Amino acid sequence: MSAAELDEMIKALSHPLRRDILHWLKQPELFFADQEHPLSFGVCAGMIDRQAGVSQSTVSAHLATLLRAGFISSKKLGQWNFFMRNEAVIQQFIARLNEQL
Repeated sequence: MSAAELDEMIKALSHPLRRDILHWLKQPELFFADQEHPLSFGVCAGMIDRQAGVSQSTVSAHLATLLRAGFISSKKLGQWNFFMRNEAVIQQFIARLNEQL
C-alpha cells in the first residue's frame, strides 16, 4: 500500500456516514435483518439508503468513495447491488496505520 493509497483511505474515513456504513456492514444481521435476500450476498444498497436516512444519491456517492478506497466490495445480482466489507483490506489498512503511528 503506497502512501497515496493510505492517504486516500484516510480521506474515505473522514465522513461520519462512511464510518457508519462500515460499522453497519460489520454486523449486517444486526442492522439489516429484514433484508429479503440472504446477507451472504452482502447488503442491498436500498437497505443502506433506508438505514442512513438520506437520499439514494448521497448514499451512492459515499459507497463509491468506500469502493475506491477498497474498504468495501460490491456485487450486482439482477437489478440489485450488494455491498460487503473487504476485511483483508481493512486489516492491511490498520496494520499500515500501526506502522506509521
